[in-house]
Amino acid sequence: MKTLVSPVWWLLKKIWWVVDGMRRALFNLILLLLLVALVWGLFSGGPKPLRDKSTLVLSFNGPLVEQFSGSARDQAMNQLQGIEPKQVRLRDVLAALEAAGKDAKISQVLLDLDGFSGAGLAGLHEVAAALQRVRAAGKKVLAYGDSFSQRAYYLAAQADEIYVHPMGGVLLDGFGRQRMYYKDALERVGISPNLLRVGTYKNAGEPYIANGPSQASLEAESYLYNELWGGFLADIEKARKLEAGSLARSVEQADKDLLALRGDMAKLALQQKLVDGIKTRDEVRALLMERGARDDKGHSFARIGLGEYLARQKPALPVGPAVGVVVAQGEIKDGSAAPGTIGGDSTAELIRQAREDDQVKAVVLRVNSPGGSAFASEVIRRELELTQKAGKPVVISMGDVAASGGYWISMSSDEVIADAGTITGSIGVFALLPTGEKLMDKLNLHTAGYTTTWLGKGYDFRTGLDPRMASAVQSSIQHIYDEFTGKAAAARKKKIDEIDAVAQGRVWTGKQALERGLIDRLGSLDDAVKAAAGRAKLEGQPRVSYIEKEPGRLEKLLQSVGDTLAPGIAASVRAQLGFHVPPALLQPQQDLAMASELLEGRKPFSTTVHCLCTAP
Repeated sequence: MKTLVSPVWWLLKKIWWVVDGMRRALFNLILLLLLVALVWGLFSGGPKPLRDKSTLVLSFNGPLVEQFSGSARDQAMNQLQGIEPKQVRLRDVLAALEAAGKDAKISQVLLDLDGFSGAGLAGLHEVAAALQRVRAAGKKVLAYGDSFSQRAYYLAAQADEIYVHPMGGVLLDGFGRQRMYYKDALERVGISPNLLRVGTYKNAGEPYIANGPSQASLEAESYLYNELWGGFLADIEKARKLEAGSLARSVEQADKDLLALRGDMAKLALQQKLVDGIKTRDEVRALLMERGARDDKGHSFARIGLGEYLARQKPALPVGPAVGVVVAQGEIKDGSAAPGTIGGDSTAELIRQAREDDQVKAVVLRVNSPGGSAFASEVIRRELELTQKAGKPVVISMGDVAASGGYWISMSSDEVIADAGTITGSIGVFALLPTGEKLMDKLNLHTAGYTTTWLGKGYDFRTGLDPRMASAVQSSIQHIYDEFTGKAAAARKKKIDEIDAVAQGRVWTGKQALERGLIDRLGSLDDAVKAAAGRAKLEGQPRVSYIEKEPGRLEKLLQSVGDTLAPGIAASVRAQLGFHVPPALLQPQQDLAMASELLEGRKPFSTTVHCLCTAP
């Protein structure tokens, strides 16, 4: 008797055969690419040597970041395909400029800032200082742009010469922001925000309960932004050798001056001495050919980009005593998170890894965060405290933002170093408990049920917030604020009343924070590394080891192929046509996404230490 095979079983076998075949094909393709890369490396003789008088071209394609966002696999696949990242990593720019200053083959640096989409002041200050060191080494620095935003212009101002396209210009529009406020809109649809907070200036949840900023918010923000703007203009005036105060006057009368020039923004920039000349792209190319070397075909100048130039540098051997650097960039969330966001568990694991590594003698935590979960912040702070108890020095390096939760994770350290333009402080706590009982009435929807305690229905989006629950949450928030200020007082060796006076959710610049004793001194990431090395009694130039999540086998394989192929792949065209969505239209989505995250937590309610303070 023949055994009858059911149609279902036959179909499953066929599906498995197809899936298994696809798996084999994928890994065979990866293996083939690896073999091609190895053959390429053997027979190509490596990258061609640089010509004398070559130009290092720094194309800022995206925002300046402390670490790339996304998974290691995505990054490796992009590298393998020759796709330029839409982000520029600060450490890469600094490393390239340091090498270029010592490289006899590099005669000049060109700043290409057309794709630059932003940075915080601390990052800008780091790159500006590196550019000045390159100039001090005898290299010329040129900047060219079709047009310059104010963040891009800050870097351009550090150059020996700045040129702008005839149809371009320079826009210095100041710091500050217009926020969206949702009070009337929420009431219209029947949603009650129920904001609970501690701190007079803790305004992160204010957009949900008001139609405009409070007097306290205006006071704090004007004090913060005016300090940042004054320093920003003073730095440009110093770099361009302009009279102090001249830029502020130029901004005030820009409309009249532009009218007199019949709307020619390029001529206005030249008149204001913000640029040295007006040139088209081909004219700048001819200038670089004249001053440097020509390329192989003689049609342009000999150049090398950031990625290819870094690939030529010999990496330091990963042996010997080191200062471990852990990057904490982005919002702080519970659990684990990919690079670009801070996970309480994942970041704590990196700190633990540094503590347990015998070659790591000190730890630097590089913080660039507006805050987030209070619980996750405490998990990270505790791990730093354990590192100190283990005998390893901990130094905090504050980047663009280290506020609220970003300040919380900085409290267990031997020294706190910030940039003058760092946004920090915001020691305060809030919870947002939105309810939609009025919305339920509008929709004629009803809910009911039995619970054994009042807590079971103390907070339900559909039925409202029980006053007893609100009181309990407010008490919990006050407790966390007391923990925050108590730990800050212990860390800064001050009385709690002294910390409370400069806390209350108030945000400060790095310079203002130093005046109020919230940090130890002003300085860069390099200063923090040197301080950590000194505390660990390491002699000479310390080896720096970035402590990051170890990539999996597939990521390592893709990375190795990408490292071999990337230098030989031409840079992709940066300009792409597409529909641009104004940032202002995206703000409601971002704000409401934040409220949604608070609702989706695993706890009855979530306490948040977030500043909502990044300055556009």
